[in-house]
Amino acid sequence: MAGEDKSQVEEQQPEAVTEAVEETVGADANVDQVAENVAAEDVDVEALQQDLAQARDQVAALKDQELRTRAEMQNIRRRAEMDVEKAHKFALEKFANELLPVVDSLERAIEASSSDDEAVVALREGVEMTLNMFVTGLGKFKVEQHNPEGEPFNPELHQAMSMVPNPDVAANHVMAVMQKGYSLNGRLIRPAMVIVSKGAE
Repeated sequence: MAGEDKSQVEEQQPEAVTEAVEETVGADANVDQVAENVAAEDVDVEALQQDLAQARDQVAALKDQELRTRAEMQNIRRRAEMDVEKAHKFALEKFANELLPVVDSLERAIEASSSDDEAVVALREGVEMTLNMFVTGLGKFKVEQHNPEGEPFNPELHQAMSMVPNPDVAANHVMAVMQKGYSLNGRLIRPAMVIVSKGAE
């Protein structure tokens, strides 16, 4: 009996050892699985951090783009408002330029009618009244006349036809106006044609 028990124990020992080995192997497998899971979780955290960083970068880029778009829209609105304002201010520029030769002709007619004859005097007075009405009408639409005689020569406003020595007039001053200048809303539409003094030689 004792021998049989001993043989049974010996026969059972390999099975127990096998089970123990399998349990150990299984435990090791579980440890590996847990390690893999932890490693996978670590990778996911890193990936999430990267995604978060990318999302923040995208948000910052979109905010910057929005600010730039708003600034551009404000600039476009300002430019449009300025264009509309200029269109209102200077819409009459071409029309005014067409009328200026008429004013010049009326002024020449007055200069030419220097006779003391009653008919000529009456004619001159009529032309002067017409010229005054014309200039006043232009003034209502912000067309201003400039007669720079005696003023310092300004190349931005005056066009010099010639320079003449004149001891009675300071150098670089307008001594005669051949044709008056005009501006519309402060912007020059025709420079005055002038003769400039060289001063005493």
